[in-house]
Amino acid sequence: MRIAVIGTGYVGLVAGTCLAESGNTVTCVDVDEKKIRRLKDGAIPIYEPGLEELLRRNVHDRRLHFTTRYEEAIPGTEVAFIAVGTPPDQDGSADLKHVLAAARSIARCMNGYLVVVDKSTVPVGTARKVQATLRENTSHPFDVVSNPEFLKEGAAIDDFLKPDRVVIGSESPRAAEVMDELYAPFVRTGNPILHMDLESAELTKYAANAMLATRISFMNEIANLCSRVGANVEMVRKGIGSDARIGSRFLFAGLGYGGSCFPKDVQAVVRTAASAGYEFQILKAVEAVNESQKGLLYRRVREHFRGELAGKRFAVWGLSFKPNTDDMREAPSLVVIRSLLEAGAKVCAFDPEAMQECREHHLGERIEYAENPMDALRGADALILITEWNEFRRPDFDRVGEMLENRLVFDGRNIYSRKFLEARGFTYYGIGT
Repeated sequence: MRIAVIGTGYVGLVAGTCLAESGNTVTCVDVDEKKIRRLKDGAIPIYEPGLEELLRRNVHDRRLHFTTRYEEAIPGTEVAFIAVGTPPDQDGSADLKHVLAAARSIARCMNGYLVVVDKSTVPVGTARKVQATLRENTSHPFDVVSNPEFLKEGAAIDDFLKPDRVVIGSESPRAAEVMDELYAPFVRTGNPILHMDLESAELTKYAANAMLATRISFMNEIANLCSRVGANVEMVRKGIGSDARIGSRFLFAGLGYGGSCFPKDVQAVVRTAASAGYEFQILKAVEAVNESQKGLLYRRVREHFRGELAGKRFAVWGLSFKPNTDDMREAPSLVVIRSLLEAGAKVCAFDPEAMQECREHHLGERIEYAENPMDALRGADALILITEWNEFRRPDFDRVGEMLENRLVFDGRNIYSRKFLEARGFTYYGIGT
């Protein structure tokens, strides 16, 4: 098929590259000329394992193209994906100006029947607005489809190429048939393509992320209770996760969720419910727990040092909101580090991928950046583990102890063994352990 993808952010770039990998001819459109020039050269603006190699191969094989002009991408195209940003307004509602602007530009350039696909995460009712926008700007026939993405940062390529399910919201048998053909190569193992109405498809993405966020906040509440009653959240997690009705995924206690999806999508569901006259009490609590949890590790540090943090030096391992990404949006590291700085402490951080992002967009030169994990420890009063990158899981703790001023570890992800560390003279703080 000939496909256009509007937007070369995280979703658009992954979708466009993976669709090209399955043999389609894909043209990605973005208004940012500098970004388009870099993409044509095979340089990508985000870190996602496997994406750069895939992109370079498909550009080389002339299946994947980049442009700033809708006129180059839309005429003759069979499917056009809208994958632009939907940033939250101050009240938490999604801003659809980029989505509707893309729809207008598509309509003015199309020259025949076109399936227009909402790939961005959008609130219920967006497809109807896209339909109206297209109708106002073209006389050509079209159908609008809602096809939400379910990509996990750090595993997005596998998620797209081997999806658990594909959700298709459509009122048109013709459009549904086109989407079935497009996704057939990705579901050969039998995972389902789920057809539903537009509104249900739009809500499915929000509901999925809200449910996962709820599990995370629930386990963090359990961890906080464990700390007060002498239980171990890791034991509790295994105990409830072995129940087939619950399952073991997304049951890890930690410092809360961050990133571009969960915070925004939880807020969007709350806002959508409010606009429908319903108060979504559970998700309001999920948000409140998550915000409190981000500051938990700082409170533990402050308590250990009896509030005397001025002049102390801390090594921080991990800046991104999760491993295998450089994304720091809503990252717990920002809450912990800013709190330490406000208390007069110094911070030296290391992250395998997110240090440039941190320096350019978040903390600048307010903190030091180490060349490797061990260098961050030099002269520090404690190690604070925030993001569970694989390379942090099995360090040489004899050397860690030698580098630190104090054998003191604050583990925000419970990746270390209390028994192991305490046997080596460390003081250990976990989350609910």
